[in-house]
Amino acid sequence: MRMSILLFWIAPLLAQAQNPLTIEMCHELARKNYPLIQQKQLIEQSTEFSIANIRSGQLPQISINAQATYQSDVTQVPIAAPGFNIEPLSKDQYKIYGEVSQSLYDGGAIKGQKSLTETKARVDGQQLEIELYKIKERINQLYFGILLVDEQSTQIALLQNDLERNIKRAEAAVKNGTAFKMSVELLQAENLKATQRMIETQSMREAYITMLGYFINQPLDENTELSRPTVLTFDDQPVLSRPELTLFNYQQELLGAQYELGKTKTLPRVGLFLQGGYGKPALNQLKNEFDTYYLGGIRLNWSLSGFYNSKRDKQLRDVNLQQVNAQKEVFEFNTTLLTTQQKQELSKLNKLIEVDDKIIALRTSIKTTAEAQQENGVITTNDYLRELNAEDQAKQNRLLHEMQLLMALYAYQNTIGN
Repeated sequence: MRMSILLFWIAPLLAQAQNPLTIEMCHELARKNYPLIQQKQLIEQSTEFSIANIRSGQLPQISINAQATYQSDVTQVPIAAPGFNIEPLSKDQYKIYGEVSQSLYDGGAIKGQKSLTETKARVDGQQLEIELYKIKERINQLYFGILLVDEQSTQIALLQNDLERNIKRAEAAVKNGTAFKMSVELLQAENLKATQRMIETQSMREAYITMLGYFINQPLDENTELSRPTVLTFDDQPVLSRPELTLFNYQQELLGAQYELGKTKTLPRVGLFLQGGYGKPALNQLKNEFDTYYLGGIRLNWSLSGFYNSKRDKQLRDVNLQQVNAQKEVFEFNTTLLTTQQKQELSKLNKLIEVDDKIIALRTSIKTTAEAQQENGVITTNDYLRELNAEDQAKQNRLLHEMQLLMALYAYQNTIGN
C-alpha cells in the first residue's frame, strides 16, 4: 500500500521528466485547473434543477385553503307559514377545503419556460467559454517567453565558449610574452558580463516557469523541458470560429425564447379540478350547520390582459435583435482589423528573419577574420570583442524575431478561433 501511494505521487513527476511539456498540454491543463471552470458544472446543475421544477408544473397541483368570514347580511327565504320555518343562515361562515387540479392545456407555458431555461444556460455557459478562451493567450505568452529565454541562454553559453577559448589562448600568449595581460582581463570582463546575462535569463525563466506551473497546477522547476511548437499553417482567408460568435447566436435564441414565452400569456388555460371540503354552510345553502362537500369539473381561464403588450413585445424583441446583430458586426469588424494587423506583423517578421540570416552570415565571417587578426596581433582585443558582440547581437536578434514569429502565428490562430 505504501509503495502504491508513493508511485501515485511520483508517476506524474517521472512522466514529466521523460516527456517535455507541449503548448497543447498547457492549454488543456490550464483550462482544467482554472477556478472559473467550476462554474460550468454549477451552471449545468442549476439548469437541471430549474428544468425539474418547471416539469413539476405538469403534475397534479394540490392546495389547501381555509377562510372564516362575517357578512352584514345573508340570504333568507321570505315565507312564513304555520309549521313551516326555514332557519336563516348565520352571518359568520367557515370553510376549509382541498383542491387537486390537473392542467390539460397551458398554452405552451411550461414548454416555453423549459426552452428559456435551457437557452439561458447555453448563454451563461458560452460566456464562461469566452473567459476560459482568454487563458490561451496568457499561456502562450508564458510558454513562448520560456522558450525565448532558453534560446537566449543557449546563445549566451556559445558566446561564453568563444570567450573562454580566447581567454586560454590569450593567457598562453601572455606567458610567451607575445601579448599583454590587459588582453586577458578584457576577455575575462566580457565573460563576466555574459555570466550576468545568464543569471538574468535564468531568473526570468524561473519566474515564467513558476507562473506557468501555477496556471497548470503542476510542479515545474528549472529542469522542466518545453517542446518547441510546430510552425502552424497560415490561412490568409480564415473563417472566424470564435466563441463570441456562438454567444451572439445564443443571445438571439434567448430573445426568441423570451418572446415565445410571452406569447403564451394571450392563450387560454384548460384543466380539471376536484375540490373537497368542510364548512358552514356547505353546498346546501339552506342547511345552517357544518357539513362536508365535494365538487369537480373542468375549468377554463383566459386572461385577455396579455394582448395589451403583445405588439410592443414583438417590437421590443426586434430592437433587441438589432442590438445583438450590431454587437456581432462590431466584433467581426474589430477581429478582421486585428487579423489584418497580425498578417502585416507576420509578413514583417518573415522579412526580418531573412535579413537576420544574411547579417549572421556576414557577422560570423567578420568575427572569424577578426579572431585570426587578433591572434596575429593585427587588431586589438577590443576590436575583436566588438565583432564578437556584433555577431552575438545578430544571433540574439534572429532568436527574438523567430520566437516573435511563432508567438504571432499562435496569436493569429487564437484570434480567428483555431
